[in-house]
Parts: sequence; structure tokens; C-alpha cells
Amino acid sequence: MPMGTNHPGLGSYNQAVVLETIHAADGISRVQIAGRTGLTAQTVSVIVRRLLGAGLVREHGTAPSTGGKPRTILRIDPDAGYAIGIHFDPAEITVVLANLAGVPVRTCRRSLTAGLGPPSVIAAMVQAARSLLAAAQLPDARVLGVGLACPGPLDADGTMHAPPQLSDWDRVPVRALLEEAIGFPVGFDNDATAAAIGERWAGAGRSVPSYAYLYLGTGIGGGLVLDHQIYRGRSLGAAEFGHLTVAPGGAECHCGNRGCLEAECRPAAIEAAHAARTGHRLSHAAICAAFLSGDAEAVETIRGVTVRLADAAVSIVNLFDVDLLLIGGPAMREAAGAFRDAMAEAVNTRAVNRRLHRVRVEIAPMGADAAAIGAASLVFHSAYAPTLPG
Repeated sequence: MPMGTNHPGLGSYNQAVVLETIHAADGISRVQIAGRTGLTAQTVSVIVRRLLGAGLVREHGTAPSTGGKPRTILRIDPDAGYAIGIHFDPAEITVVLANLAGVPVRTCRRSLTAGLGPPSVIAAMVQAARSLLAAAQLPDARVLGVGLACPGPLDADGTMHAPPQLSDWDRVPVRALLEEAIGFPVGFDNDATAAAIGERWAGAGRSVPSYAYLYLGTGIGGGLVLDHQIYRGRSLGAAEFGHLTVAPGGAECHCGNRGCLEAECRPAAIEAAHAARTGHRLSHAAICAAFLSGDAEAVETIRGVTVRLADAAVSIVNLFDVDLLLIGGPAMREAAGAFRDAMAEAVNTRAVNRRLHRVRVEIAPMGADAAAIGAASLVFHSAYAPTLPG
């Protein structure tokens, strides 16, 4: 947990620290908040009173007495606000309606026809989001905003710049177009960073100071949290783990290099490698299913992927010295356990600091909807996560 400060000029930061502490603990007393944040009991009391008044937090029972007055337990109120999360993948859009705890209460997916332009895709996003609100009977006033997770590169205004698998989307101001069409404020990020934020708000990264997220989707990306803060880089392009070189001289990548993790291990590359091995073209889903059933050729194909992922994992841990490495995204499928095991073995036997601490490698619990849930979490994170003023 980030620590608070008793400096009087940082009240909003302290409020965010207290709210995040309550959220991460899922049941905590005022005394415990003070102990975890370093804030005085009086400061905590004032902040909690404010959070209760705003309806963000509720009192929920008492802890067993240890001799004195029973301590009142505080929890986040999940119904205090909602957000819509939209994940725009070249093949489909996934839309979730999530409560303040980051839990989806409604979800829908819509396939996209190849070559659809911005007006059609934006219209599909709005229609899907509005259908979820109608099904939940939730008025607009209860919605804090919309988060959009989409392919990068993205600039600071939410304009897409030559996304590799969307040839007609160069210099499209996707954030502004969606905001105008949907009628809510729209936050945005690339899909991998959104997924990492979702894990920080409501998943495996809730109380982890520093972690990396390796995201396997149509392409391969990443997200990075360092000392409780999302790290995006100067042009919002940090943590492009898909462009670590894992096979020098290997397959050509759209970025201009060869042997990138994405060029070697994205679903299309796995399909091509399996076809070269067997002479039969199978879908990525079919290869993963065959792997799970023990098919020898599929096992060999996936083994090659695990080797590349393990090499990338070691590089990530050596570069950022994180506590936790998450792997997730819709392309994990039945091979998820093999990917995790190979990466865990590699980082704890080959990383530079392996003798100083072990790195946990986990499958991200949000699963295939991680980017959409993360997109909704962008709204909550922007509003409530503690960020020190620059």
C-alpha cells in the first residue's frame, strides 16, 4: 500500500490512500488504516467521515473485541458508482458494466467484420454500452464514465497512430469520437496497460508495489506498475514487451525488427509455426485444445512458445526487478498453465536477483475480459487512485 503523509497540503492524496487501503483490504478498521498508511488516527477519522458522507465507503459490522470497544469494519460500497469498459480488438469489441469494486455486472461481446471503419465501430460500441445500461436499468447519473482500451500506438489525446492490424485507423481520434457519440467522459489506454490497471484496482495487483503484466491477445503487449504508480513512458509506449527480441534473425515484425516476441508468439505466428511443422493449418484455438489433449505436434508447437515467453520473462524481471509477473489475455487459452510454469522456472533460476527474492508468476485472474474490465477500472483509477502531485 502507498503511504499517506500528514502534510496538510496533500488532503486529496491522503483520501485516495485511505480509500485504496479500504478497497484492497476488503474489511478494515480505522486503527488498522492508520497503521498501514502512517497517517494519524485523527486524520484517518476525518477522511473516513468524508468518505462515508460521499457514499463511497460503508460501515459493515465489527471486528471481534480484543478487550476494548469492538472496532467498526469499513468496506468500499460497490454500488457507489459504475463505469463502462470497452475493449476494441481488431476482431471484436467487449463491453462491460462494472461496479466500483471492479466487478462486472453486465458483459457483452460483438464480432467485428474485417475492414470496418471508425463510424461503424464507434456506433457498435455505443449500441453495446447502451444495451448494458438498459438491461441493468441503470440511469446515466450513476455512471462515472467510460474507459476505452484499444490497440496502440496512442498519443496523449487518444488518437490512434498506424495500429499494425488496423490499416484504416491511422490518425483516428478514437477517444474524441467515442466521447461525442456516447455522452460520457472517456478515458483511454492501450489494451495491455488497461488490463494491468484492472489488476491493480480489482485483481492480483491490488496490494503489490511493483508488477509487470504480459498481455497475450491478437498481438502481445504489456503494462507496468512501479512503486504503486502506472508507468506509461513519455509517449504512452512503455512496457511494449511484445517487441523484446527473443529470436535474433527470426520472423519479421511489423515494428521493423526481427524475432520480436509478438512476431514469434502471437496467435497468427503460432498457427504458422504449427502449419510449417505438420503441413496442416489449424486455428490457434484448435492448437491449444490439441495441446491440452496431449497431441504430440501441438505439444511441440506450444513448447516453442513457452521457451520464447520464458526468455522474455527473464528480460522483464532483469529490467524492472518486480515483485510479481502476471500473464493474461484472450490468447492464453488451454496453454496458460504451461506458459506460467515455464516463466516461473526461468525467472527464479536465471534472473540476476534470483538469490535476493523470488518473483511470483501468476495467471491474471481477470481472464479473457481483462482489457474490458481494465478499461472500466481506468475510470475508477483516474478518480480515486493515489497519485502524488508532480
